[in-house]
Amino acid sequence: MPSIDALADRLSNYLGPEQVNLVRRAYFYAEQAHDGQRRRSGEPYVTHPLAVANILAEMHMDHQSLMAAMLHDVIEDTGIAKEALSQQFGETVAELVDGVSKLTQMNFETKAEAQAENFQKMAMAMARDIRVILVKLADRLHNMRTLEVLSGEKRRRIAKETLEIYAPIANRLGMHTVRVEFEDLGFKAMHPMRSSLINRAVKSARGNRKEIVAKIEHSLANCLAEDGIEGEVSGRQKHLYGIYKKMRGKRRAFTEIMDVYAFRIVVDKVDTCYRVLGAVHNLYKPLPGRFKDYIAIPKANGYQSLHTTLFGMHGVPIEIQIRTREMEEMANNGIAAHWLYKSNGDEPAKGNHARARQWVKGILELQQRAGNSLEFIESVKIDLFPDEVYVFTPKGRIMELPKGSTAVDFAYAVHTDVGNSCIACRINRRLAPLSEPLQSGSTVEIVSAPGARPNPAWLNFVVTGKARTHIRHALKQQRRSESINLGERLLNKVLTGFDSSLDQIAPERVQPILDEYRLELLEDLLEDIGLGNRMAYVVARRLVSSEGEPLPATEGPLAIRGTEGLVLSYARCCTPIPGDPIVGHLSAGKGMVVHLEDCGNISEIRHNPEKCLQLSWAKDVTGEFNVELRVELEHQRGLIALLASSVNAADGNIEKISMDERDGRISVVQLVVSVHDRVHLARVIKKLRTLTGVVRITRMRA
Repeated sequence: MPSIDALADRLSNYLGPEQVNLVRRAYFYAEQAHDGQRRRSGEPYVTHPLAVANILAEMHMDHQSLMAAMLHDVIEDTGIAKEALSQQFGETVAELVDGVSKLTQMNFETKAEAQAENFQKMAMAMARDIRVILVKLADRLHNMRTLEVLSGEKRRRIAKETLEIYAPIANRLGMHTVRVEFEDLGFKAMHPMRSSLINRAVKSARGNRKEIVAKIEHSLANCLAEDGIEGEVSGRQKHLYGIYKKMRGKRRAFTEIMDVYAFRIVVDKVDTCYRVLGAVHNLYKPLPGRFKDYIAIPKANGYQSLHTTLFGMHGVPIEIQIRTREMEEMANNGIAAHWLYKSNGDEPAKGNHARARQWVKGILELQQRAGNSLEFIESVKIDLFPDEVYVFTPKGRIMELPKGSTAVDFAYAVHTDVGNSCIACRINRRLAPLSEPLQSGSTVEIVSAPGARPNPAWLNFVVTGKARTHIRHALKQQRRSESINLGERLLNKVLTGFDSSLDQIAPERVQPILDEYRLELLEDLLEDIGLGNRMAYVVARRLVSSEGEPLPATEGPLAIRGTEGLVLSYARCCTPIPGDPIVGHLSAGKGMVVHLEDCGNISEIRHNPEKCLQLSWAKDVTGEFNVELRVELEHQRGLIALLASSVNAADGNIEKISMDERDGRISVVQLVVSVHDRVHLARVIKKLRTLTGVVRITRMRA
């Protein structure tokens, strides 16, 4: 069992005597506070905080983190207040303990909404001091190591939570060693049989491979010695969960995965890494397309290394990672390496710390923009499982994005305003669709235009949380402004019956209605009207007439311009087009839905002024409108081509087509055609009638 003396001895290798004494003092304080408390295993409770501090000591964490580790359960489990810790150990340590305590109270295995709220708390704690999450990860790691004393159900819940939340966070912070242990322990608790089988198979395979591994290791070491390069060559072990994920994800057999031999070469400095690369490529032939330079372009979590795959003896594939000692430390401990180098008076890991801070800052930005906590966690989960592509701006700046990212994701990564005003893109100087997935090494240029707005269709292909959140935010703002505009038009339309308008209504008449509806601003009321949540008819009557007084008929229909945006849509049941007699149905939350005057779906509410409004088409209405036609004609060869060319000749466009035969002689074709108005539709129908064998053409409607 670890002791405080053994820990103090270890700490004296990198901390000063005063700092070691502060850690000792925190231990004795925790020991007294937890006196009489025991863990499930029966050990004194203080063994847990001591073990957590030992994990952090392996990472060479600073004395404040170690003190917080000793005290992390004191606030929650012993009733000692944060203020008391502040007086004893200082404000910083008290804040760290408070942050870890709040994370400990979180329970991720709840409803999705609660899980998302909890994750937001974690983001806030990390933003205040990134060490909070490092102490929490160490706490979780010791709990995972001692899971066997818990019941099966609780073990699985904690393991699932670890695999879904804590392992990805450790990965995002570059803490490879912690992530691997989380995954293997979580895998063992979730799937004990599978873990045991793979473990046995790995041990057996390693026994059979010893000779080959030794030969390859020897030849690599000789190769370096011949070139006068000093470096350590070692075989790299695959961890159980990694093997399991590859077997499942890539549908590969265990033997296929174990057939690849992996080695790591650690050297003194960066330029030696590239010399080693040349040497091993001389020794064995490299596999084309399998070289990755993560030194020049580090991964998002700060990981740096050269990766190459070679054809070894007898065609055996060999994966090699080449890195410096600092990179090795960074690869294993990630952000925690920042404190290791800080204590040595050097700071090569500063970039990784800045990168982690940048990630946390990005998380907080997502949190502010997200409409709700579920939207937020959806964005963060995308960000926690990145498989990066690296692309360049036209000026040569490197941008890292998750795999599958598009030019729209890139635009939002550059700046929110660039994303919002994006209209087109060039990939490697050629015009390309905005939805095209980006490839590593591409140069991406965004074409933007002032006044451009995000397209709702972008949500179908963007993959980054930032792009998705900002598009939704912009669409909400756009929808609000369009709703207010439509609401104002609808209210003014009804008020004209009273020879009045919104400008003539005194603010003191408006305020009581806002209070009753629990709204703050007139714009909120107009937005509700535009969205169909409140009836302009009812609001207008409240504004200008006494209770119960009937509202006079309004003068003429409301003109529809077709530019009302997201708050105006056209009914699919009857597909109205300019020139058709129309009415507007105010649908709660959707705004106004335009129907044909004689549409069967609104026949019951057609004359209810609170639900339907007489509409007309404005003279300057523009756009393309879909209409469905049913064409009955004699069956003949090349039927579809004939119909398509006829519609095209009339400047129409076929959006959808389907066909069935009625009796072997007559074919029935359903066409969805895009037209400008009724005159254009008449031209399309006239052209179709000229086809040989056409029996009947019917416009479909409800």
